[in-house]
Amino acid sequence: MHNILVTGSAGFIGSNFVRHLLKAEPEVKIVSLDALTYAGSLENLKYLPDEKRHTFVQGDICDAELVGRLLSGNEIDTIVHFAAESHVDRSIHGPAPFVRTNILGTFTLLETARQYWLTGKALGDQPVRFHHISTDEVYGSLKPGEPAWREESPYKPNSPYAASKAASDHLVRSYGHTYGLPFSLTNCSNNYGPYQFPEKLIPLVILNALQGKPLPVYGDGGQVRDWLYVEDHCEAIHLVLKKGEVGGNYNLGGGNQPSNLSIVEMICDLLDWMVPDSPYKPHRGWITFVSDRPGHDRRYAMDSSRIEAHLGWKPRHDLEHGLKKTVRWYLENRGWVDGILKQQNYQGWMEENYTNRKGSQ
Repeated sequence: MHNILVTGSAGFIGSNFVRHLLKAEPEVKIVSLDALTYAGSLENLKYLPDEKRHTFVQGDICDAELVGRLLSGNEIDTIVHFAAESHVDRSIHGPAPFVRTNILGTFTLLETARQYWLTGKALGDQPVRFHHISTDEVYGSLKPGEPAWREESPYKPNSPYAASKAASDHLVRSYGHTYGLPFSLTNCSNNYGPYQFPEKLIPLVILNALQGKPLPVYGDGGQVRDWLYVEDHCEAIHLVLKKGEVGGNYNLGGGNQPSNLSIVEMICDLLDWMVPDSPYKPHRGWITFVSDRPGHDRRYAMDSSRIEAHLGWKPRHDLEHGLKKTVRWYLENRGWVDGILKQQNYQGWMEENYTNRKGSQ
């Protein structure tokens, strides 16, 4: 692992991973590739440690010629593939970009890597790796009392987003089985932390609460997710790259599974404490129940025992610790926040997805 291509590097998890790897691996050089769509921003890549080892390229992972130039021009031996359309609500409103980026984009990366690493033997016998980041949503939805998903659990995706990620997972495995492309794959639970675009629940609630805006909660708020702090996720990926089995698949969960309503209430209570002079206290008073998402999965939970047993990874942050760090980051980085809030496409999306929803209670 010397020269790494990180796709989706200007997004939430990708930018956190770039920052983590530059700190943890002083000899590694990183080439970042990101299309800078609405959720990607160069602001996420400011003030990196040892920036001279990082090169940013704006581009599309579906552009095979560009990807090929980046691999050969930088002697890339490792691809860490974050780039994806990732919001379920957006996939319901318009699934086409999810099919293009998540399926065709992953295929383009795999095929270009195969030609460079295997057909062309450009790096000789040097170890290479294609690492694919995926989601727990490929497994579907759990009923109350059902055990958490293991790596052997069947795929049952329920949204266009989840289906597109399931298809990309299958493509990655097929390239390993058919062509012998060295790969690894991680399926993670819901991430949260710094630099997350505020269409997702936790940053959306933080920013709306700070502005005295309604805090939308789908349905009865009883949906359950497994929350993983983004730094813990980055550490797990790094560990898989260094010590994980080629062809290995690892589920990553945070071991935190409250209801969505409980998450919102926890954030409100933190803001009451951390912003004592807020004119919008108590922030729980802004909670607003809205009509549910079509086909909304009820419960997710991940069994991370494989990576714990094989590689010794466990998340370092419990939910209370992680939420405190997250809220503090958004409070201390208002410049980043204000830049997002001013984006026309963000305001338009919020109006489209939330303003016209009818209250459910």
